[in-house]
Amino acid sequence: MTELRRPLGPVDSSLVPRFAGPATFARLPRLDEVGRADVAVLGVPFDSGVSYRPGARFGPSAVREASRLLRPYHPALDVSPFELVQVADAGDIACNPFDIGQAIETVEHAAGELLDTGARLLTIGGDHTIALPLLRAVARRHGPVALLHFDAHLDTWDTYFGAEYTHGTPFRRAVEEGLLDTEALSHVGTRGPLYDRRDLRDDRRMGFGVVTSADVMRQGVDEVVAALKQRIGDRPLYVSVDIDVLDPAHAPGTGTPEAGGLTSRELLEIMRGLAGTELVGADVVEVAPAYDHAEITSVAASHVAYDLVSLLALRGAHDAGSVPADASPSP
Repeated sequence: MTELRRPLGPVDSSLVPRFAGPATFARLPRLDEVGRADVAVLGVPFDSGVSYRPGARFGPSAVREASRLLRPYHPALDVSPFELVQVADAGDIACNPFDIGQAIETVEHAAGELLDTGARLLTIGGDHTIALPLLRAVARRHGPVALLHFDAHLDTWDTYFGAEYTHGTPFRRAVEEGLLDTEALSHVGTRGPLYDRRDLRDDRRMGFGVVTSADVMRQGVDEVVAALKQRIGDRPLYVSVDIDVLDPAHAPGTGTPEAGGLTSRELLEIMRGLAGTELVGADVVEVAPAYDHAEITSVAASHVAYDLVSLLALRGAHDAGSVPADASPSP
C-alpha cells in the first residue's frame, strides 16, 4: 500500500521571520526538496518579446519576494491550499534572452516535463510571449482548452515589425495552432486605443468575447463571473493574467500600462468566482519591477498568483476525490 505523505508546507513564520531566508513563492519548499508536486510554481524570467518597456525578466524574483507575506489559509475560498495538496516552487526556466524561437522551445519542453509528472502549473513571467509555449504544453495534455485572458490588450495581433512571436501575438498563434477551444475564449479588462478597427474584427473572427474594464465597472463582478463561467462550461480552462489588466494606480510596474483598468479587488473577486471550473493551468506575466513603487505591482501579482494556486489546489484535490466537485467560497 502506498504511504500517504502530508504535504510539506511553507516555512513557519512564527519560527523564521518572513524577511529571513530564501524567497521561494509563499516561502514554500523547492521542488527538489519534496520530489514531486501537485501544483508547481514556475518562473520564466524572459522579456525579449516586449514591444515597449523591458524588465519583466525580473518579474519572477520580484513576485516571489512580495509573496513572503502570504499566509497559508485563504478565507475567501475557505481553503488551506498548501495542506490540501503538495505545492512547491519549481524554480526558473533558463531561457535564451537572445533567441525568441529557442526560448519558446525551452519553455514548452520544460513545462511539458513538469506536466508529465502530474503537476498543474502556475507560471510567473516574464512577458506574455511565454503564454504560447505554455499553451502548447497544456494542450498536448488536455486538448484544446478554454482561455480566460485578463489584459488591457488583445494580444491577438499578427506581427510586430514582421516578427510572429512577441508578447502581443501569442493568442493569434495559439488559435492558428489549434491549441484553444474557440467556443470558449474571453478577454477581460481590455481598454485603450487600438491600431485599427480591424483589430476588433480579427479578434471576433478568432472567437474571442470581450469584457472591457468599463463592462466590469458597469455590470459588477458577480454578473461578469456568471457570464464567463457560462461561456467556459465544463471545458478544461487556462487562465492568463497580464498584470497590466490592473489600472496603473494598482500596477505601475509593467511594460505597457493603460489608464482605466481594473482594481486589484475586482480582479481578485473575479478570480475567486472561478471556483468549480476545470482549471488546468495559469500564468501571471508582465511584472516589470523597475517601474514599480513600494512593490505595489509585485504585491498585487503575488496575491493573484496565490488565488490561482488555491484554485489549482482545489481542482487537484477534487480530481483526487478529496473535496466535493462544487467546492466554492463560503457565504
